[in-house]
Amino acid sequence: MQNHPQPATVESNQLSPTERSRIRRCADRASYRRDDIYRLIDDLKTGHIGFVSDGLPVVIPMTVWRVDDHLYFHSLNKSRLHKLCEAGAQLCISFAECSEWVLAKSAYHHSANYRSAVLYGQAERVTDPVEFDRAFEVIINQIEAGRWDQVRAPNAKERKITALLRMPIDEGSFKRRQAGPSEEPEDMELPVWHGTVPVCPFHSNDKP
Repeated sequence: MQNHPQPATVESNQLSPTERSRIRRCADRASYRRDDIYRLIDDLKTGHIGFVSDGLPVVIPMTVWRVDDHLYFHSLNKSRLHKLCEAGAQLCISFAECSEWVLAKSAYHHSANYRSAVLYGQAERVTDPVEFDRAFEVIINQIEAGRWDQVRAPNAKERKITALLRMPIDEGSFKRRQAGPSEEPEDMELPVWHGTVPVCPFHSNDKP
């Protein structure tokens, strides 16, 4: 792998679905476009990292962010996750945001509007100090513009105990639902409201 991730190109904007990443149920909601996946990652910066440890599945929620065509996340040096990545373990990293509850006239058709992405790959430790700083500069400045230049950079001790890990965004898929309720014709006369409601005020269209 290259030490410095390269920006996406027009030719690479579409991920090629694989047997494990292809969406089969409600395939019309699927996308393999990097633009859709990248927007969700950049909005959330929180992913669930799945792996197998000692024969058992493990999923850990962590801060996960993107620089160009790579995901970055960090753990303590020599942690379980770090050791597994160094050994070439396969990872599954998922992102999901539910923005609206979909209320229907039948219990069965209640649903949710959401964005989600599932990515697969292997991660390696970043050893280049320039890339190390750049990765953390990106996320800190995304949280607050210009903050990296105001704070103290990581010192030698902090760099030593931090395992910054990088995974290329090469395999995965995106899925979205953004619609009202699906109803059975015979339910339409039921005297109950149906529609969508925001999951929380942060997703409401109402302005203060």
